[in-house]
Amino acid sequence: MKQMLSNRHQIIVTPESRKFQVALNPNRANMAVIKVLIVIEVRLMGNIFAAALEDETDVSVAGCASTMEEALQIVREKEIDVVLISVKLPNQGALELSRAIMDITPSTKVLALGLSDEKEDVLRYLEAGAAGYILQDSSMNELIETLRLTKRGEAQVSTKVAGAILERLASLSRVFARVENTIAEDARLTPRELEVLEFIGEGLTNQEIAERLFVEVGTVKNHVHSILEKLNVSNRQEAATYLAFIKK
Repeated sequence: MKQMLSNRHQIIVTPESRKFQVALNPNRANMAVIKVLIVIEVRLMGNIFAAALEDETDVSVAGCASTMEEALQIVREKEIDVVLISVKLPNQGALELSRAIMDITPSTKVLALGLSDEKEDVLRYLEAGAAGYILQDSSMNELIETLRLTKRGEAQVSTKVAGAILERLASLSRVFARVENTIAEDARLTPRELEVLEFIGEGLTNQEIAERLFVEVGTVKNHVHSILEKLNVSNRQEAATYLAFIKK
């Protein structure tokens, strides 16, 4: 993190300086800004990062947090575009926080701050929901550019990480194919049951399905009962989740 600040001017953080951020950046009111939450285990470092980012006319620091609980409270209360999370948070807190933010507000982007360039480390955070990462030896200029890319829905990765992502996607594809075949073999749904399951996935009631198929409602109920039994699920919603895996 020291390297990130090495190419910036000296920063003095005072409570009074925060009050004048709008006056220092008068163009901010007329442009779309990136609302950033900074989560770093050392509060002083968070304040230093905040002061550096506030120099940018298109970046606004919505808050600083040093714990997972504090960060989640800010996420719930404010509209955040990007959360900058230090990977040094104790007890794997950065991974847990990334997943929690994705559950609360999927539109908010997460950036993992301070990663090594080991592909396994990067993949762990991407799989936890991070939209990108900033290496531990990155500069502040690189951090700011990554923020802008992330806000636009873009990502910048090394060739090594890109290769690892492709490998993981190929592996997941093989796993899903095996699951799909297994479910299809175990379920043994009839063509009519598959048709009824499709309608269940569309949210249709038994009456509506009966009208589509020109059959009695009792017949549809029998099909639904058989589907639930074969898939070993307890309700229609759970049955509908199997649609993605069952070959038709």
